[in-house]
Amino acid sequence: MKRTFFAALISGIFAIGTLGASTAYADPTVIRIGYPGVGVDNQPYGYGDTASLAHVGHYVEDAFKDNPDIKVQWTFFRGAGPELNEALAAHQLDFAAGLGDLPSIVGRARGLKTRFLLPASEHGSLYLAVSPKSNINSIDDLKGRKVAQFRGTNLQIASDAVLEAHHLTEKDVKFVSLTTADGLAALTSGNVDASFGGQEYLDLQKRGIVKIIYASKNDAPIFGTNSAFFVTEEFEQAHPDLTQKVVTAFVKAAAWGSTEANRQAVFEAWAKSGVPVESFADDLQGLSLARENTALVDDFIKARYADKAAKAKQYGLIKKDIDLNSWFAPQYLETALKELKLENFWPTYDANGKKLTDGTVESQKQAAAQ
Repeated sequence: MKRTFFAALISGIFAIGTLGASTAYADPTVIRIGYPGVGVDNQPYGYGDTASLAHVGHYVEDAFKDNPDIKVQWTFFRGAGPELNEALAAHQLDFAAGLGDLPSIVGRARGLKTRFLLPASEHGSLYLAVSPKSNINSIDDLKGRKVAQFRGTNLQIASDAVLEAHHLTEKDVKFVSLTTADGLAALTSGNVDASFGGQEYLDLQKRGIVKIIYASKNDAPIFGTNSAFFVTEEFEQAHPDLTQKVVTAFVKAAAWGSTEANRQAVFEAWAKSGVPVESFADDLQGLSLARENTALVDDFIKARYADKAAKAKQYGLIKKDIDLNSWFAPQYLETALKELKLENFWPTYDANGKKLTDGTVESQKQAAAQ
């Protein structure tokens, strides 16, 4: 059944975990973190970003190990970003970890009071899969076809951008809004002609179940998905000290996830979601972990959110412009980088994805290769 982002906003929340009631934050005992997605068979794990690494590695929990009165609660949403936004609107979360660019932009435009803390992933891979016997061989062949797409998530804005680059729009394609799992089922059963998704398609291609005809990693750097960490303004204003501890924990997870010596361990952490280790190895073959898992808010990430916000307005998904300067809260990231001595750890990139500076993590990779 077709389900748009706007319908999801008014639907019930289907989440793994228990959502706490709205609190006044005078003396918090639970820090509530939401994650926009679930693993295979609804397992409470994410993948492909540093938010899922922070979860698996208990980075936030460890940040409060000396304060047993504070607990950390993670909630995983089957309905991804749209349903997580609803929980934010109901004051049921303090942080959104790994929230995609489109739902965060739409939420901000519709009045959700959040602050952008740091990226959770950049250059997330977008794949287009079809049946192995399909005569669809490129994006250009999608015109008039029935295509599964998880509407309201960062997959929507990313796939729309790819269509635009090929002189197509959503009006040229018969989109069906389906979750990742339902999109896979619809594709393999022949109910749709193609489906946009992520790394989950790589294992299916190896098994001959689908054929991947497009991968954003083979396209220009500006294509692909992005996600980030957010805090509610309510929590941040009441507890800047706790916000800082959480951000520092997220940065630690990002640094671990960006270190090439940890590559196999990163893939194994993501594989707790039920997606095979080999899929992540294939997805990031020849690519650095630091490029995917950076914590920096550089010119590239600023340009991506500015571009996605402009496209969301162009496509009619939002009605007003977003002031990115008031949305971003860089002070927490700057403090964490200084405290952890990671100011020069990650490389920086310009708005188009061209490298501006090398990071020490890249030097470590080069040294290990020699």
